[in-house]
Amino acid sequence: MGFINPDQETIFNYLKEAKRIAVFGLSNNPDRTSYQIAEDLQRRGYEIIPVNPTLAGQEILKEKVYATLMDVPGKIDIVDVFRRSEYLADVAREFIQTDAKVFWAQLELESQEAASVLANAGRNDVIMNRCIAIELRLLDAR
Repeated sequence: MGFINPDQETIFNYLKEAKRIAVFGLSNNPDRTSYQIAEDLQRRGYEIIPVNPTLAGQEILKEKVYATLMDVPGKIDIVDVFRRSEYLADVAREFIQTDAKVFWAQLELESQEAASVLANAGRNDVIMNRCIAIELRLLDAR
């Protein structure tokens, strides 16, 4: 059986409870989806934490960029992943080395291997192939 997302109410609860969102794979290009969504998250009051090894030490959206999730100080509520599906298992392996709560892979991103890595580590707060911005709009519409 393949990966199954949590029910809609659980997804909404993750978004309502979250304060800090690490954006894994955040681009410094304003035309990229990751940048636009991170900017939207900031506008909505979330603290974003850029994670991008090639841009580590720089700033994106006035926030310091970290190389890895393990480098991020403090608690992470959601890790919003903008990396191709074939890299999700590697991100999941990094994720389980932190105390981050929710692993979230953006729209069109899904990996059974990543789901298995997370499940085997007892990390079951996982969402894949869903856009955090769309989910926030659905939450707003309630």
